[in-house]
Amino acid sequence: MADTTHTPAASIPAPRRQRFRWETLGDHVVLIIGAFVMMAPLLMLIQMSTIPDADIMRTGPSLEIGDQFWPNLKKALFESMSFSGDNTGLSMFRNSLILGLGFAIGKIIVSMMAAYAIVYFRLRFATLAFWLIFTTLLLPLEVRILPSYEVTQKMGLLNSYTGLIVPLIASATATFFFRQFFMSVPEELVEAARIDGAGPMKFFIDILVPLSQTMIAAIFIIMFVTGWNQYLWPTMIVTDEGKFTLVQGIKQITQGLEGNHIPEFGRSNLLAILAVLPPVLVVVFFQGWFVKGLTESDK
Repeated sequence: MADTTHTPAASIPAPRRQRFRWETLGDHVVLIIGAFVMMAPLLMLIQMSTIPDADIMRTGPSLEIGDQFWPNLKKALFESMSFSGDNTGLSMFRNSLILGLGFAIGKIIVSMMAAYAIVYFRLRFATLAFWLIFTTLLLPLEVRILPSYEVTQKMGLLNSYTGLIVPLIASATATFFFRQFFMSVPEELVEAARIDGAGPMKFFIDILVPLSQTMIAAIFIIMFVTGWNQYLWPTMIVTDEGKFTLVQGIKQITQGLEGNHIPEFGRSNLLAILAVLPPVLVVVFFQGWFVKGLTESDK
């Protein structure tokens, strides 16, 4: 007779319950609170743009939601803020976009060429030239504003996009980062390009530029935000209201506080939100490349 006793099945260990970590909860709470703190000013601007300007003067910020958002948005985008009729919100947005893009692209091109010459051309005074460029970080725009303005004026570049962009495109910061990245490129790659008959420009355009995409993205974010937020230089260079930037336009509206009429808070608040959006979108869409580009410069 066959043995009907069954051997006990191998015991399967029960899945371990993941331990709840209070530290993780605390980290998320801090991050959520920080996000609300950062968003509070923008939410306040949106709220104040929905109520009449006279109510803002009388009561200040509140939790009331009014019906003036769309009228203020229409005024902010399409109505002029000057006698000439040239500086609408859309025209100032266009001018700021031209300044930001020109500022960033110009700095990237000039800095890449400067770093390329310093690293690969084996110039006798290349190291000295780099440190002379690097020491210009001690001379911000506010220090050299008068000589820069005088040169721009003598060249006839006032009230022009060229005058807004060209005097500012030299960048020691971008040159430093591109130099560090180029120094991390293997020497074997340079030798292989030389054996294949690639000249200096072909090596730069076909090899270095594609390799530098993440670095270009990182520098573009920094320079675009810097150029977009420029106020002092456009104020000195531009007197033509048709070339005012958004930052200048917001200041022009808020200066009404010093006069006898009620300043247009709703309009200026919406222009401020419009001025915040492009830098935020650039950072959000390119943040991965931004981090990768900055870390690759340390290799």
